[in-house]
Amino acid sequence: MAVAELMKSSLQLVFVNGTDMETGKSLYKSKTFNNVKTAATADQLYAIAEAISGLQELPLYMVHRKDSTDIHQG
Repeated sequence: MAVAELMKSSLQLVFVNGTDMETGKSLYKSKTFNNVKTAATADQLYAIAEAISGLQELPLYMVHRKDSTDIHQG
């Protein structure tokens, strides 16, 4: 049976960085924070994202959690 093991996580904050003058679509800028504890809950990560976004000039658009998992024979 295969086993999945969560190895590492990162937190990515996406900010609105203005509007494209030709298309009118929003432009985005992201900041990624590596070495996030794999046991961190979604609520904890969102609270951290809100705290960090309060220190930024750009408005927060979205928060992503990126997990890396190793799958091996168990």
